[in-house]
Order: sequence, then structure tokens, then C-alpha cells
Amino acid sequence: MTPKVVITNWVHPEVIKFFDGKCTLVANRQHVPWSRDEVLEHARDATAIMTFMPDSVDEDFLNQCPDLKIVACALKGNDNFDVEAGTRHGVWMTIVPDLLTIPTAELAVGLLIGLARKIPQGDQFIRSGEFQGWRPKLYGTGLDGSVVGLIGGGCVGAAIAERLSGFGCSMLYNEINWLSAGSEKDLALKRASLSEIAEESDFVISACPLTKETKHLVGADFLAQLKPSSILINISRGSVVDEEAVADALEGGRLAGYGADVFEMEDWILPDRPKVIPERLLTQMEKTLFTPHLGSAVDRVRLEIAMQAASTIGQYLEGKQPDRAVNQI
Repeated sequence: MTPKVVITNWVHPEVIKFFDGKCTLVANRQHVPWSRDEVLEHARDATAIMTFMPDSVDEDFLNQCPDLKIVACALKGNDNFDVEAGTRHGVWMTIVPDLLTIPTAELAVGLLIGLARKIPQGDQFIRSGEFQGWRPKLYGTGLDGSVVGLIGGGCVGAAIAERLSGFGCSMLYNEINWLSAGSEKDLALKRASLSEIAEESDFVISACPLTKETKHLVGADFLAQLKPSSILINISRGSVVDEEAVADALEGGRLAGYGADVFEMEDWILPDRPKVIPERLLTQMEKTLFTPHLGSAVDRVRLEIAMQAASTIGQYLEGKQPDRAVNQI
């Protein structure tokens, strides 16, 4: 029987070509993601599916797809996918752990500088027609001489630190155990507690995965310890930050700015997730800067991510154990 492979979102034609002659392929050819019902409609008799950030695979999904053998996630953070359920059903779950690191770190720095230097407001001012040459307005905050606190660890945190090392700032970090003393010295890094990061930082960047322990790690208590002039950036997962608490802090003048590429409403696996971004955040035009989950949105990188995900399906179809699996079957 010819295996069936489903690709739930648009991918580069090179990825489609990869599957020629290997299987019966059903692929979403549109730039709009399929709904969960549409994915299930195609996946009920599928051997493999390639999934993306809008997707979620849980116990109920797997119960409806008895022939499924591998879920290849074209992403790094697999918190929207129930790995334990996959293991119980004998379904491999794979991720792409490395390719998103550098573009995500770049975006973190971009959000930080854009918000701190009031770049969106400057752009709007130019477009308004009011600009008549230099005026003493739109003064912001610079990185040189500042303190940046990195919450979390792993490759993204290190990549952010590497990119910030040339800006003349000092950096605090927590839970980046793999950093050697040499790396700390080279990157002007100092290990600190979460409270010390809150109290001493001019900028705070969330770069940790979403777990039971990190949900709302950046909440009211943490925000209360920040300097009122501090700026917070989130490029990890939306629910690491309590968005309502951030809105409170912005409205109360206890936080100068919030930039985010990720939002709580995206964390599909959480039953209590909000369905929309809080309106109070969206209306804070002068104090916020948001991007629509662009962390890995670089053409070359997205192609490489999809090809790596495709390669794990190809390995399974050849009878091999897939690379980058997050479970064992």
C-alpha cells in the first residue's frame, strides 16, 4: 500500500518535489493554514504529516488517525504537540531544533532597538508630513552602557547574547548552564537570579521554552520588580508572559515598553489560553511593538526548515529511525 503524506501548510515547491515517487502526497497549496477539521479530514488515513505552528496534535487527534506513524513538526518548540500521546500511539514526533535560532535572535534585537529608539513613531512622524527637519523629540533609550537581562537559556539566548555583545551593554542571564566561564567573559555575561535580572536590567528578553514551570514566569510579581523605564521583549512563547499583567504595568507606568513576536492566543495546547490578544495591549501604540510570529520568517531558512522536516518523513518511509525525534517508539 502506498503511504500517504499530508503537508498542512504551504511549502516551497522544492519540498513538494522531495516527495515525488515516495508516496501519495496531499499538500495545502494555499498560504492560509488549514483548520483542525481540514487537517483531520486529510490525515485520517495518512502515514505521515508535516505540521507547522498553527497546528496542534493531541490525544483526540491521534485517536482519529489510526494509520499515522510520524508527525514531522517544521518548528522548534513542540509545546502544541502532545509528545507523550504520540509515544502511546506509536507515532514518532520530530522537530527542527537549530535553524530557527539565528533569525529569531536577530528579530529579538530588532524589536528591542525598534522599541527603544522609537523607530515606528519616527516613521509615522515622517509619513504625517509634519517633519520639517530635526527637532528635539522622540528621544529613546540606547543599548550602550545598559544592562540586558536574558530569561531562560539554550541556543536562542546565546545567539541573542552574541549579537548584543557589540553594542556596549552588559548582560545578565539565568539557567544557561552550558555557557562556559570563557563564554561569559567574552560576551560580558554574568549569571543572576530572576529577581536580580528584574531589578538591574534596562531591557529584559524572554528566551525560554513554555513549560508548566515557565507559564506566566514573567507575571505581576516579576514586573513589579522592574524599573519603570525598563523594556520587555518576548520572542519565546506567548504564555511565558502574562499579557494582562503587562497591560496593567504599561497602563500604570511601571513598564516603559513591550515588544513581542509571540502571543498567548497562539499556545493552542493550553485549554485556558485567551482567544485574542488583549485589546489593552493593542491600544498601547506608543509603548508596544509587535510582529506576527516572524522569528523564522526568512525565505532561505523556512525552506531549510521544511526540507529538514521532510527528510525525517523520508527516513521513516525508508524504514529508518527519523532524526531529531523528541520521543522513542
